[in-house]
Amino acid sequence: MKDISRDDILKLHGMISRAERIVVTAHMRPDGDAAGSCTALLRYLLGTGKNVRVVLPDDCPDSLAFLTGEDYGRHFLSAEKAPGPAKEAIKDSDLIFCLDFNSFSGARCGDLADALALSSAEKVLIDHHLYPQREAFSLLFSETEISSTCELLFWVLTALASAEDRKPGLGTDILTPLLAGMTTDTNNFGNSVFPSTLRMASMALEAGVDRESILQHLYNEYGENRLRLLGKLLYSDMDISPDGVACMMIDKEMLRKFNIKEGDTEGFVNKPLEIGKVKMSCLLKEDDGYMRVSLRSKKGVSANRCAAEFFHGGGHELAAGGRIYIPDDAGSPAEAREYAVKCTQMFMTREK
Repeated sequence: MKDISRDDILKLHGMISRAERIVVTAHMRPDGDAAGSCTALLRYLLGTGKNVRVVLPDDCPDSLAFLTGEDYGRHFLSAEKAPGPAKEAIKDSDLIFCLDFNSFSGARCGDLADALALSSAEKVLIDHHLYPQREAFSLLFSETEISSTCELLFWVLTALASAEDRKPGLGTDILTPLLAGMTTDTNNFGNSVFPSTLRMASMALEAGVDRESILQHLYNEYGENRLRLLGKLLYSDMDISPDGVACMMIDKEMLRKFNIKEGDTEGFVNKPLEIGKVKMSCLLKEDDGYMRVSLRSKKGVSANRCAAEFFHGGGHELAAGGRIYIPDDAGSPAEAREYAVKCTQMFMTREK
């Protein structure tokens, strides 16, 4: 990763010092990286005595409750449950931190997109995705050669704590959600790992973060039906094309039958990549009016380019996502699978 500019850190320090009402926000359907970075920044700012709210488009999934802890009930607002207060908090803020998304699009910010875009508050972006909407932000910490937003925030907060002469720096209350978010975004150090990633992990462990506890919460506390659904998908519902694309689909009936909650299917898309001949994995999940598309690929195949060209999305080189709109792209959810197979085959043919 590039060195963080001291001038940017000093500018950030000044923005925080001037601010009276701060909002921290992240993308729709927050994952570990979003929830971890929001929680860590919230705790850092609360430690400076600031008035802070985390305002999200949706609730955090129950599987990440261990990250947010008691802060969730005290300092988090969800537009899903309280749209009025959530938008009012954004309107009343004078500084907004935007974490783990790169633009104020509806696909990223949901019902908060307009409120965020129209806000007159200063806006700080801390993100690791391609193509940030630079003109929309007062200050950017944007880095793609990094594992996660949590890792980037770790380095920003480490530099900020040093500039503020904050001792003893970052505590485990801040480092734990940061390490957890980085762990989820790297698939437990399985992808997007850089030298800086390992340095961050080492520093967090040296500070006393309990990594074993993080792994227990992240991977060993799901409900039984998550594993049963995964087994069904892998055994009877996974197709592998001759060019090495594995495709699985979860429709609403499957979600209902297995009583699947938001966050329960986290990591499913990675499983087919364990098969030697699979070069890219595609998971479809039915939502209202569209299918969510998750793509993961092995080195040499660009999941990001495939998502951008065929699924109205994007992301990282080996991990990306998008949507198949019903009926604009595919006539029905049932036809979305055929559409995804056709598009990925076209893409893989061009990749050869």
